Amino acid sequence: MSTLQESLKFLLELKENNNREWMEANKKRYQSVRAGFEGMIADLIQKIGAFDADIAGLQVKECVFRINRDVRFSNDKSPYKITFSAYIGKGGKKAEKAGYYLQISPAGSFLAGGRFMPASEDLKKIRQEIDYNADAFLQLIQAPDFKKYFGTLSGEALARAPKGYPLDHPLVDYLKKKSFLMEYPITKTPDSFEALSQEAAQVFKAMKPLNDFLNAAVEWVED
Repeated sequence: MSTLQESLKFLLELKENNNREWMEANKKRYQSVRAGFEGMIADLIQKIGAFDADIAGLQVKECVFRINRDVRFSNDKSPYKITFSAYIGKGGKKAEKAGYYLQISPAGSFLAGGRFMPASEDLKKIRQEIDYNADAFLQLIQAPDFKKYFGTLSGEALARAPKGYPLDHPLVDYLKKKSFLMEYPITKTPDSFEALSQEAAQVFKAMKPLNDFLNAAVEWVED
């Protein structure tokens, strides 16, 4: 099982040799660095599960993305990603739930959470929840830990107010959003997977209140 630094070194070399022949020749190295990353995700699932019951019991294989790229619709036919990444959320990486994302890469590692480009029906529900519970929403994005780690809510937005909302709505900038993201760049690479897991758990804990708000918005069912 490799260290974080060995994993980043492998990804840097993969960037320069992004082909199946090189990967086959370095298969044992890949298996070792992937095992190191998966070990960290297992530890992180436990840490998150301590403050988010929806995560407890998740399996690593439900969260970690494949390194193989989908090249069917891309001009870039490089077969492999230059990243290791995982999405830790209720139901795993395939579920459309607000959760916790981690990506390591020699080009820059980061953490993220929230909802990326929710389907139209979910987007409508999230906007409605922000409108109906504006005070609760503002408390979340103005909380000290939220501002400390993320500054503000990020994500692509419409140019104008969405249908059904006035342009002068006090939360129009948030209602315009098509994604509701919390992003945290890792500006200094930790010394180990253990240190990265600890840092990520602290940041993810700060994400949980908004994740809960976003998930409740789409899961709520009228009696």
